[in-house]
Amino acid sequence: MAPPSLLPLLFFARVSGLAVAVLVLLWAFNFKSSFLTPSVSQQDLIYAVLHPLLMVIGFILLSGEAILVHRWLPGSRSLKKLVHLCLQGVALTSGIFGIWTRFQGKDGIVANFYSLHSWMGLVCVSLFGAQWLIGFLNFWHRGEVRTVRIRILPWHVFLGLYTYALAIATAETGLLEKLTFLQTKRNVPKHSTESMVVNSLGLGLALLSGFVILAAVSPKYQILESKLLYSDSRCLSS
Repeated sequence: MAPPSLLPLLFFARVSGLAVAVLVLLWAFNFKSSFLTPSVSQQDLIYAVLHPLLMVIGFILLSGEAILVHRWLPGSRSLKKLVHLCLQGVALTSGIFGIWTRFQGKDGIVANFYSLHSWMGLVCVSLFGAQWLIGFLNFWHRGEVRTVRIRILPWHVFLGLYTYALAIATAETGLLEKLTFLQTKRNVPKHSTESMVVNSLGLGLALLSGFVILAAVSPKYQILESKLLYSDSRCLSS
């Protein structure tokens, strides 16, 4: 169970995550015209709407929940690792399909690989995939030496939080890019409902990342984790 000091962080993380999910669904389904281009087909529209849904709900929210699993899920460490691995696997699959939807338009891959947002997205999903594979091999595969897992754990935690923060930053650049396009090319008013929804979505993602990362690096939890690692290393050396 989660320590009492972490309960407020977990609560606010869940509330902000729910708000983010509602806002991205509202934007995708209530403002579908924003994803239309003059000659877009119905299939291209589906791909365009799926992209923010897969990347925000499937990739960011699920990977954040995977980070929090170690803070609230009762049971053995093996159970927590299994749930963490499965959630991260679903998040990785969503991220891959989310990028795939951007390459399915009539303009092809090159036309959709020009912005900072697209570059950061590819780097983020690639790093996430490598992190998932390394985590599987070193923390779940029974053939690995325990001492190797203990040495790699701090780097695994750091890269996991870095990749999560990079995903948030990538989403923010995507929202800024899309909103700038709508306001300059589509004449969407700066104080319109859609602008407020997109801005609120960006703010919600920023708050969500703060709560998730703070829960992950909570000092009291880190002390407990350090004690467990220390006891493991003592057992190995004895």
